[in-house]
Amino acid sequence: MKRNNAEQIGKLIQQFLRQESLESPLNEQRLLDSWEPVVGGTINSYTRDLYIRNQVLYVHVTSAALRQELMMGRDLLVRNLNKRVGATVITNIIFR
Repeated sequence: MKRNNAEQIGKLIQQFLRQESLESPLNEQRLLDSWEPVVGGTINSYTRDLYIRNQVLYVHVTSAALRQELMMGRDLLVRNLNKRVGATVITNIIFR
């Protein structure tokens, strides 16, 4: 017996995640996990306590000079992080 109404499993999973309101938290976690690959290991060693609230990524930076440097490249970081996740998860980054 052949079924004609077959759907791709990826679409079904994405539909389920949206339906259960799990897509946004999943994307936020993916973005936090992609921080180190995007900025590199050296910069990552100076950052702590990353969290997202209201589409803003908060990052605690232990070096004042690095904080200034990251602030100048903030727009590029936002684009690269969102691109890596494949969705617009954050709109801004605040370095503390």
